[in-house]
Amino acid sequence: MADSARSDHPAVQKQLDRLELLSPGRDILGLDRINDILGRLGDPQDKLPPVFHVAGTNGKGSTCAFLRAAIEAEGLKCHVYTSPHLVRFNERIRLAGKLIEDDYLAELLARVLDISADINPSFFEATTAAALLAFAETPGDACILEVGLGGRLDATNVVTRPVATGIAALGIDHEAFLLSPEAGAPDDPMVRIAWEKAGIAKKNTPLLTQKYADDMLHVIADHAANIGAQHFPRGEEWDAAIYEGQLHYKDHNGKLNLPLPALVGAHQADNAALAIAMLRHQTAVKITDAALKAAMGWAQWPGRMHFLIAGPVTHLLPSDAEIWVDGGHNVSAGLALAKHFADYAAGSIDLVIGMLSNKDPAAIITPLHEKLASVTVVPVPGHDSHAAGDYPAADAPVTEASDITAALRSVTLGPGKTVLIAGSLYLAGEVLKANEQVPD
Repeated sequence: MADSARSDHPAVQKQLDRLELLSPGRDILGLDRINDILGRLGDPQDKLPPVFHVAGTNGKGSTCAFLRAAIEAEGLKCHVYTSPHLVRFNERIRLAGKLIEDDYLAELLARVLDISADINPSFFEATTAAALLAFAETPGDACILEVGLGGRLDATNVVTRPVATGIAALGIDHEAFLLSPEAGAPDDPMVRIAWEKAGIAKKNTPLLTQKYADDMLHVIADHAANIGAQHFPRGEEWDAAIYEGQLHYKDHNGKLNLPLPALVGAHQADNAALAIAMLRHQTAVKITDAALKAAMGWAQWPGRMHFLIAGPVTHLLPSDAEIWVDGGHNVSAGLALAKHFADYAAGSIDLVIGMLSNKDPAAIITPLHEKLASVTVVPVPGHDSHAAGDYPAADAPVTEASDITAALRSVTLGPGKTVLIAGSLYLAGEVLKANEQVPD
């Protein structure tokens, strides 16, 4: 199961068992089923606090994290819906700043599943319905929705009146679902991806976008114009740059000098800038400059360029070794990793990698190959994943291990004494759980 979950709470596990019977191993796109379910629940999607809706191939989760950090730094209560979870299913639904409680989660899932049995919803549709119901029933000042897959036909796209929409970095991912033939869709894969993401745009609502290739930007701009959305592309209506140790942002409201994000990776400045642009191009939720500055240090997004603190996993290696965890699994993620480790010496990183069988191992191996001292392939627990023979040739030995513990015990550290565990968010979650760093 691509979205399987386990809980120590019996009532939650009972509902998770029911969820796992839905759309096993496959994603289902379309809005008919989710709209039918929500209609039976009283249309909670129309009763939410001001909504910020975020799409993108990479960076949408981090953008949501910066949005949340800024809203909470303002002293406001924020609901957040993201996916997938790393350790606990509860991570997907954050109510007024806190992860949803087990008893309420079990109740919500039961209500959704009971009322939709004849509709046959997908795992993600049922989960989305539960989240929207929770957000409608719980007082809050703002609501953040992360698109699950694509945008146009994603279950989160039932929200018709967001206060701002945003599209983060774009790349190729989920090809089987987003690039299937469809009348009227662009032929070029990257343009098709942009077209799909642009589907979250809404009439009279600001749409904030990053910089893309001209043909990708054109298809987004055309769609926004056709439906009457207010398109604000980066580099034209707003922009941001790093110099003198700060993030310098500007738009029609003026300039803002911010500290650099505490989240690791140069790309996080881009995600922070998109969040700032979304907040500054809407008027429903008042966010001060002081809150935006605080958000740069407050934002947390576990499992992405995550440095492991001392714990059971790190203790498997010498004390002077460092372990990084990253759940990235596509080309954009591989390039971001390569950029982060650009200053590391050749052959200085020991890579432990597990990738789902529907992902391309070259996406991570190729950008990093010069830096690799060794590659140890592990399975992703509970999922179909690649074996060592599926990985492209690297300038380093490739071996297999039964799990993370065996992999780390077998690693002969390279000169940099750096281990990178990468390739899957599910694997990242297993590592964080084993190291007693459960997201809260």
